[in-house]
Amino acid sequence: MKNVTPKECPALLAAGYAYLDVRTVEEFEAGHPAGAYNVPVMTRGPMGMQPNPAFAKVVAAQFPKTAKLVVGCQSGMRSLRACEELAAAGFTDVANMECGFGGARDPYGNVTPGWQACGLPTESGKPAGRTYAEIQAAAKAR
Repeated sequence: MKNVTPKECPALLAAGYAYLDVRTVEEFEAGHPAGAYNVPVMTRGPMGMQPNPAFAKVVAAQFPKTAKLVVGCQSGMRSLRACEELAAAGFTDVANMECGFGGARDPYGNVTPGWQACGLPTESGKPAGRTYAEIQAAAKAR
């Protein structure tokens, strides 16, 4: 696994990487990198955020384990967890996007800009074939 900055991502995407957004469905629909796929690594439950037990299985149904994936979240924490889980599941080329979609704060409170603040292409809503509901349904059909 490697770490990349938002500014490094467009070159990776142009080189054949897919962007995997591991935020919640609601966060994804509110705005995400253009072309991103959504498979949440954590889901909201009655006790707050909980690990998605189907995460690696659903990702594996969408992408082969040799797929080149840039993994992002809101600030870089969930995506790091997701990359570790994907690597443990046998994915061989995953890159954690540090700072995520919204940016991250260092221990001194300084903000490092994320995807959106870097002015990179975004979209919102439910893109056909890239929503968690569709990806999850396809995984169950296999």
